[in-house]
Amino acid sequence: MTRAFIFPGQGAQTVGMGKDLAEAYPAAAAVFEEVDDALGEKLSALIWEGPAEALTLTANAQPALMATSIAALRALEAEGAGVADAAFVAGHSLGEYSALCAAGAFSVADAARLLRRRGEAMQAAVPVGEGAMAAILGLDLAAVREVAAEAAQGQVCEAANDNDPGQVVVSGARAAVERAVELAKARGARRAVLLPVSAPFHCALMAPAAEAMAEALAEVTIEAPAVPVVANVRAEAVSDPEEIRRLLVEQVTGSVRWRESVMWMAAQGVTETVELGAGKALSGLVRRIDRNLSCHAVNTAADARSVAEAIRKG
Repeated sequence: MTRAFIFPGQGAQTVGMGKDLAEAYPAAAAVFEEVDDALGEKLSALIWEGPAEALTLTANAQPALMATSIAALRALEAEGAGVADAAFVAGHSLGEYSALCAAGAFSVADAARLLRRRGEAMQAAVPVGEGAMAAILGLDLAAVREVAAEAAQGQVCEAANDNDPGQVVVSGARAAVERAVELAKARGARRAVLLPVSAPFHCALMAPAAEAMAEALAEVTIEAPAVPVVANVRAEAVSDPEEIRRLLVEQVTGSVRWRESVMWMAAQGVTETVELGAGKALSGLVRRIDRNLSCHAVNTAADARSVAEAIRKG
């Protein structure tokens, strides 16, 4: 069995995530403590007690989701499985930082500080209300790119997330994204809806955030990962620390090529994915990309035990 460990992105957060893991595994609890120390605040209290509105803020959600993912990995390790059992790691948007942390490219503390900076920079890049994102269901990437180009009318409107064969997210100036929604419906999209996000991620409007992340990443030591990391903007594996640093900057404005990433891993022989952290959204995408891939998720202590047992059995 050849497997990939995958790590969710923003939108997966829920109040209470990871608490079961922290109560069952000291190593998982230690992750949340390390993140609290790195940020100089009790993010863990916000994760476990809410309010949801504060947890959803980009600057909180990003480090919180990484903490939950690494806590799930520590629980899996306590049960006798871990990154060494994976051929690749990959994450969706901020999940790429979780994947890199899981593979030892940088520490939990550095990942937390980088993601806090990333969240703040992304939020600051575009005034609230001026940008938007929309999910378009039922059209493929080529069709959505045509819609985005026609909707732009001199503004930014780009395909931001290629999630699965029938789900592409567009991002850009609010008026352009609203035009894209109407155009997509006219072109036969099954659904086209604005997303409840606070900024237009993964498009050219995020250029100021990319500059901020270039500065932040320049100050961090990045080690060669223990297993290759499938980069969002390349949809193939990378291991060189300097290339990883450069691609993380590109990722801020670049498209998340999740569909292609999963297809690339399957082409390398991956037959199973293990989703670590909050929710099971990525597992759903994986199934729609390639029905031959089997999917597991580790959200709870019970999951950690059952998934580790399945990994040990091969």
